[in-house]
Amino acid sequence: MIRVLVAEDQSAVRAGLVLILGSAPDIEVVGEAADGEQAVSLARELRPDLVLMDVQMPRLDGVAATRIVVGEQLADVLVLTTFDLDEYVFGALRAGAAGFLLKNTDAKDLIAAVRTVAGGEGIVAPAVTRRLIAEFAAKPVREPTADLAVLRELTRREREVLSCLGEGLSNAAVAERLDMAEATVKTHVSRLLGKLGLRSRVQAAVLAQELGI
Repeated sequence: MIRVLVAEDQSAVRAGLVLILGSAPDIEVVGEAADGEQAVSLARELRPDLVLMDVQMPRLDGVAATRIVVGEQLADVLVLTTFDLDEYVFGALRAGAAGFLLKNTDAKDLIAAVRTVAGGEGIVAPAVTRRLIAEFAAKPVREPTADLAVLRELTRREREVLSCLGEGLSNAAVAERLDMAEATVKTHVSRLLGKLGLRSRVQAAVLAQELGI
């Protein structure tokens, strides 16, 4: 069973999410949180596999809550947002969220996304993620947060995988492009995240865009 904590301040929306997730035979909603502080507290208490986290919540916003949950390795975080491209989303991804979904995602895709993240495939919706990354890359140049020196830690193959992540490709798509087994892709992703000190594939994707690889 995939154990999920739903964090959403709007009770009607939260109830709908719980209903949808509860309909899946392999998903169990183990807790509900109405704000960020409660989300962190319940994550510490329940240790779910995944937190479905709204970004705009009272007391402690979803970005700050994500940073704590991921930082303490309490669970993976799948971010929910009303807007597909906003600063809250960028903040959540930088905080280590495994991916994000729009609140208007249909039931089938929501369940699939939870399964995807729980299975270690951090980028939930490649098409949406590519749009997010493209928007991020199009923003005015700021003080760089990384430089090409970080790539020296990576093997040639790991750099190729990182480049694919920058395009928002899934493990299966990376495997097909680079002509390798999907299990090998997962190994490369895990290693490059560790070498670069990153918490999620999406952070790796953003880094790849920042570095222009």
